[in-house]
Amino acid sequence: MHEDLSPLIAATTHWLTSAYPASGGALAAALCEVQARQAVTVAAWLRYPTPMDAALVTMAGPGGAARLDWVTGADGAGADDPDTCAWRTWVDEVVASWAACLLTDAELADRAVDALADPSAVPVEFRRLLAPDDSDRRAAALLRHPDLLSPVADLHHAELLTRLAPGPAMAA
Repeated sequence: MHEDLSPLIAATTHWLTSAYPASGGALAAALCEVQARQAVTVAAWLRYPTPMDAALVTMAGPGGAARLDWVTGADGAGADDPDTCAWRTWVDEVVASWAACLLTDAELADRAVDALADPSAVPVEFRRLLAPDDSDRRAAALLRHPDLLSPVADLHHAELLTRLAPGPAMAA
């Protein structure tokens, strides 16, 4: 199921790391990307928890980056170049928003990882998301800055809280 979401995860990660780039060189860029990818992966798995959900988003498409670009003030950037725009159609606004929430709130990130349908089914470690060290934090200073990410995080924060609430909402 999760491999069906790989284009969405890759595009949304790329959007986040483009909008909130690493502070430093190549190592910092790699550390920033890993943190973004882990947050996006958790968010995508929460948003599309079943094989049917993943198949539907793959068939219909996630919606693209237009609103995210507008919210962050980057609207129209690269809109004329079809080669740079193709990946942008695979960006999922809700997943990006949820990932921004997870990157800026450690307690929420812990709850989200715990809420994954069956975290033992996939041997994935989310250490850089859940317990970033000093080099992780320096590399992703922009990506983890609550004030900078708030326009994106606020878009769908309430839906994430609903998703993580105990009870029947978890099965939805």
